[in-house]
Amino acid sequence: MKIIAEIGTSHGGNLQKAKELIDVAVESGADFVKFQWVYASEILHPNTGFVQLPTGKIPLFNRFKELEVRPDFFRECLEYTHQKGAQFLCSPFGTKSLEELLSINPDAIKIASPELNHIPLLQKLADFRKTHDIPVIISSGVSKLSDIEEAVSTLGRKNLTLLHCITSYPAPEEEYNLRLIPNLSAIFGIPCGVSDHSLDPILVPSVAAAVGGTIIEKHITLSKETDGLDDPVALTGEQFALMSHCVHQCEAAFRQYGPNAESYILNQLKDEYGERIEKILGNGVKTLAPAEAANYGRTNRSLHFMRSLNAGDVISAEDIGVLRTEKELSVGIHPRFLENIIGSRLARVVADGAGVQWEDVLASFPTQNTCK
Repeated sequence: MKIIAEIGTSHGGNLQKAKELIDVAVESGADFVKFQWVYASEILHPNTGFVQLPTGKIPLFNRFKELEVRPDFFRECLEYTHQKGAQFLCSPFGTKSLEELLSINPDAIKIASPELNHIPLLQKLADFRKTHDIPVIISSGVSKLSDIEEAVSTLGRKNLTLLHCITSYPAPEEEYNLRLIPNLSAIFGIPCGVSDHSLDPILVPSVAAAVGGTIIEKHITLSKETDGLDDPVALTGEQFALMSHCVHQCEAAFRQYGPNAESYILNQLKDEYGERIEKILGNGVKTLAPAEAANYGRTNRSLHFMRSLNAGDVISAEDIGVLRTEKELSVGIHPRFLENIIGSRLARVVADGAGVQWEDVLASFPTQNTCK
């Protein structure tokens, strides 16, 4: 069982802070230290909306722009992570960040939940995997079973691990439905674990370990009071160490009790947490969790116009972005149709940032009800 410490962008672009986070992560039991390779333009349109910060309201795009760092930053983090005896894991958010990430030879690639349907990104990674056997981990928050199926089919099952996830910050423990872990593993024929955004350091990780999760991922921070995007739901080093200890206790139970370990661990947890454990286990049926359902289609990717265009204009590759819709923009069609859209002629005027619709183009395309 492997443990991932998600540093993400909580380093704030400060290399010394990144190294301090790596130190804390490794000392707290992490096998992998994970970062996020952010370019705002690969994630959001500048008009996507605003975020409220203690200093006031700013465009969400600008907040992501602040998280950009030079490629050498991640190379130094990788080398430092290896010096500390852990492995380096990172999430790209588009084809540019993927190419730069691959150039530094990470130990593994993580595809975050909102990029699960970023088919152009997944296809580029799949092409790389034809000649390089790099491990890939994919998260499945705010997704349906069909979304996971398409991602797995695109990437291929070899050296692929799936993480069940709820895209909500924080995510309610009782909505985690962790019986999905063995079910998803059986459905797709690949190992499955959990990416946990809940606040408790013990509950979701321990139940996930009990039902056979192979990877536990959780955010880590130096302080919950700092201004990292995910710091409020991250664990401090002390909390992360407690989580790691509990997960390894579950591993020890499997060595001691074999097939009976799951019942043993769950009974121990029920003695302390009562009926909450059954709620966390859920029914094992893949559906959108209540906490994330409203975000489906908005936090994952769709096609958007990157500038205003007129009727009759021919759409170029530079005119379309594969973006998260997020706050205010209209949701576009699925990224799998990017190549269908490029080269098409517009049937009407379109606005900068608007989600691409089939009605926008003068061409015959797949049935519309399969495209959203």
